[in-house]
Amino acid sequence: MTITPRNPTRSLLTAGIVAGPLFLTTWLVQVLVRDGFDPRKHTLSLLALGDGGWVQIANFVVTGALFVACAVGLRRGDDPGTRWGPRLVALFGVGLITGGVFVTDPGAGFPAGAPAGAPEEITVTGILHSAGAGMALVSGIAAMIVYARAFRRSGDRRAARAVTAAAVAAGAVLIYPSPDGVSLRLVAASAILYAFVAAVAAHARARVASPDSPATPFERSAR
Repeated sequence: MTITPRNPTRSLLTAGIVAGPLFLTTWLVQVLVRDGFDPRKHTLSLLALGDGGWVQIANFVVTGALFVACAVGLRRGDDPGTRWGPRLVALFGVGLITGGVFVTDPGAGFPAGAPAGAPEEITVTGILHSAGAGMALVSGIAAMIVYARAFRRSGDRRAARAVTAAAVAAGAVLIYPSPDGVSLRLVAASAILYAFVAAVAAHARARVASPDSPATPFERSAR
């Protein structure tokens, strides 16, 4: 009996497919069980504070690591492939990891005892957390633009339009000029970005038959 070895590139790409659902499910469970947390006014980063904060810290770090693994898979699947697509996905993951390693400053009344409004003190840790979050959001949207161009060049205009629409939606959600609902808008933008990476990873995974398989037209054009 011949045993076919598991393709490591497909496994790496699978990481990008499961990362988003894992993050959002973990967030939702915490919303339901963490006392005093209101997703309408508390950003998801605040879950990393207080008792049980380690869950959200791990959520950031593990999800980010999965996206970095996915980026490696995207790069392996591209022969010669995209230069910036996988790099931007990797930066997206690194931003999430940074956001987990460095927690945000307490505010908006969470956790218990925190100031009701803005944090009383802006710490270096809080600044680094914000920098990581910014890196993730910017690199994620940039990756959308890169892959939209790649789909367009390969002739898959439907996919190009879908990715472009997703990029516009994520950007619009983030820059909407109102402080109301900003916490839920961040979750919505994150969900769009996670869905995008999952779709690109699934697209690449379906075409990776073996580590030595030739590049597809999409992979060659995604530069």
